[in-house]
Amino acid sequence: MAPTPPTDAELDVLIRARLASLGIDLGQLPAGTTADPQTGSPGQDTVLASLRSFVRSTVGTLAAYQPPAPAGTDPVVARALSQQPAPMLYPSISTEWRK
Repeated sequence: MAPTPPTDAELDVLIRARLASLGIDLGQLPAGTTADPQTGSPGQDTVLASLRSFVRSTVGTLAAYQPPAPAGTDPVVARALSQQPAPMLYPSISTEWRK
């Protein structure tokens, strides 16, 4: 069974919660779609519509990305390789504290 895509209301809750966790309050923007004449800030509905479009078009693509595996690698092994942490420039910085 394929997952059902989220509704606009569900995405609005996700977006507002994510922005709130970063300290951004959309309530500071003017209500509706009309921009503030003094500052040019977009309305809350305009911002939410833009962010819903971004989430629907980008997040799935990013989540499905897998780094390419070396040629001839078994697909099962390639999936496991994609779950490994990326190499670090200075690994001693992250490993020294574990000793």
